[in-house]
Amino acid sequence: MDVDAYAAAHDAEWRRLAELLRRRRLSGPEADELVTLYQRTAVHLSTIRSASPDPALVGRLSSLVARARSAVTGAPAPAWRDAARFVVAGFPAALYLSRRWWVATAALSLAVAWLVGAWVAGSPRVQASIATPAEVRQLVEVDFAEYYSASPAGSFAAQVWTNNAYVAALCLVAGVLLVPVVLVLAVNVVNIGVTAGLMAAAGRLDLFFGLITPHGLLELTAVFVAAGAGLKLGWTVVDPGGLPRRTAVAAQARTTVAMALGVAAVLAVSGVIEAFVTPSGLPTWARIGIGALAEALFLAYVWTLGRRAARAGETGDVTTADAGDVLPSSG
Repeated sequence: MDVDAYAAAHDAEWRRLAELLRRRRLSGPEADELVTLYQRTAVHLSTIRSASPDPALVGRLSSLVARARSAVTGAPAPAWRDAARFVVAGFPAALYLSRRWWVATAALSLAVAWLVGAWVAGSPRVQASIATPAEVRQLVEVDFAEYYSASPAGSFAAQVWTNNAYVAALCLVAGVLLVPVVLVLAVNVVNIGVTAGLMAAAGRLDLFFGLITPHGLLELTAVFVAAGAGLKLGWTVVDPGGLPRRTAVAAQARTTVAMALGVAAVLAVSGVIEAFVTPSGLPTWARIGIGALAEALFLAYVWTLGRRAARAGETGDVTTADAGDVLPSSG
């Protein structure tokens, strides 16, 4: 085959393809033309390679075909873009859309904790059934405060994060069954209430709130978010809304699992506060102020970025391309 004659015969098509690739916008007919020229040029490249390869011509056509393939099939988005989309849109939108679940969970849980704490604080008989007077005194005077400083801050932060992330993940993933979420939440809420009640009965409620508030605001919020999202997933099984149950549960499950990553990051922040701020020598007002600031930033994150992303159509689920197509169904 005469390579020069072959190149001369098809050079106009190659130039036209290169011209279309330089344009930022194409009309419908131009897009169809680009696809056709890409297919033809790929055949031309294969023919030249098998007949009498010319390095310069092969290089030119290889580059042209590669650029056309990217334009036709689309280049995959870089991983950092997916991560950035999750941080600024996906996660806050999921938080905002599930806010009724986790806000209600937080309100009910705190009410139960307060009732348990008041019951324990006001009843010596209940206190005696929980622990002996010596054990209560040890908890109130020594153990509660030493818990936050007994281990090196770095290892303590990792330990706290691991435990809290496990609890949150359990609430999120087991939410499809509903009952495990309620049990996990109940155990944590009752423990808080009992401890608060024992500290209040000993007149050390100021120490309790002084130590638990700096990290507890953000930590408990993250746990309530996980529990609320888990309960929402479980309720989707019961009431899938206007979608087929399988479709609704799959979409909510993907959102819930993705939320586990975001909640883990929030718990990492609260773990750092618990390890480095809670036991620090800062005044109580400063430690509580740091915790309140972290909580305020989180809530602002939900109600600004989350509301904006939700109004733009973001749900926290993966993109349509990743989720796959869904067959239409009638109600």
